Amino acid sequence: MKQTNVQPAEGKLGIMIVGCGAVATTFMTGVLMARRGLARPIGAFTQYGKIRVGKRQDKRYLPVSDIVPIAHLEDIVFGCWDVYPQNAYQAAMYAEVLQEKDIEPVRSELEAIVPMKAAFDKNYAKRLDGDNVKTCESRWDMMEQIRKDIRDFKASSQCARIVVLWAASTEIYVPVDKEVHYRLEDLEKAMKADDREHVAPSMCYAYAALSEGCPFIMGAPNTTVDIPAMWELAEKTKMPIAGKDFKTGQTLVKSGFAPIIGVRNLGLSGWFSTNILGNRDGLVLDEPANFHTKEVSKLSTLETILKSDDQPDLYEDYYHKVRINYYPPRNDNKEGWDNIDIFGWMNYPMQIKINFLCRDSILAAPLCLDLCLLSDLAARAGRYGIQRFLSFFLKSPMHDYTQGEEAVNNLYQQHTLLKNAIREMGGYEADEEMD
Repeated sequence: MKQTNVQPAEGKLGIMIVGCGAVATTFMTGVLMARRGLARPIGAFTQYGKIRVGKRQDKRYLPVSDIVPIAHLEDIVFGCWDVYPQNAYQAAMYAEVLQEKDIEPVRSELEAIVPMKAAFDKNYAKRLDGDNVKTCESRWDMMEQIRKDIRDFKASSQCARIVVLWAASTEIYVPVDKEVHYRLEDLEKAMKADDREHVAPSMCYAYAALSEGCPFIMGAPNTTVDIPAMWELAEKTKMPIAGKDFKTGQTLVKSGFAPIIGVRNLGLSGWFSTNILGNRDGLVLDEPANFHTKEVSKLSTLETILKSDDQPDLYEDYYHKVRINYYPPRNDNKEGWDNIDIFGWMNYPMQIKINFLCRDSILAAPLCLDLCLLSDLAARAGRYGIQRFLSFFLKSPMHDYTQGEEAVNNLYQQHTLLKNAIREMGGYEADEEMD
């Protein structure tokens, strides 16, 4: 490893997860099993990715951990919050993502992970009914209670560093309000005034994490850290934040396939995406107000890849629709259908059909690991504020929309950003350009 200014990954890394459902328990179980040599962390860039360093005769392809000091799986300690009091073993069994044989070997470790009371507001997730919930006088009090949880967990677990990861349900859509969300001072005033309309519980988790010196990762499409007030807080506390919403199934396909249409200079008439999902996330998204939050996240991907301004003949007026349907028999085994109507030479129409039978939590778990380890790395590298290089893992990459910046949604451009950031943190030249 080259000489870098990144602090070494010494001591334990606490990963505190908001939500102890299918995604969280699949993530935790996989890590615990992998460090015993009983499973493999397939799908994790930090564990399997290789990056070229050097050029021509000097080039080498090195694992990520040989370029930058990534925390080891053995050093991870898990904690969580949830509205349901069941421990992680009970929650993993209930989720029915993993088979019992893949949970039992780490049963005792999972049973020791007991959720703290969640900071919860039923108005933000009407389909959830748990009673393991904090009693809060105001949003500010909610945030202070979360801060105490983080401090207590860090001390009791003897962790050197903490990362906070949201793997809970999608909240109802909160439109960005300039009077509340643009300045940190205004956001704090709203929290103290218990403004429940403009301050979501997830904002309290993010504020608490950043204030305690912890990177915060938003795994759902909630309006949380994608507001200027939170950018200001991240700059003030010198902590990294990323985009939002794990890029797992359909959006992964879209961000990878849309560039094929673009580079081949084919036209697009319409793209209809629908999927069925039966887990708790599907139940919450069955509520229209919660689905709208997800819809905004999913719709943004295509419009930044196939742009009418660049190619009006090809992308002037295509129809883009996204649907999610709650279907309990499928549980976590999500199925996505994409119907893509394209046109080619002399405007002759063609169609593409994609049917992705995926497992939502199996695709999300490695993203959780990568985002936690790379956010921890960024913090130790002194990188703070918006971490655009983490857009590779997220449906809605963070960008400064107040300055007219556009999100990068093209998967291959995101991959370039990711590789260059790791090269730089490893003391190598960032040598790939992104058009």
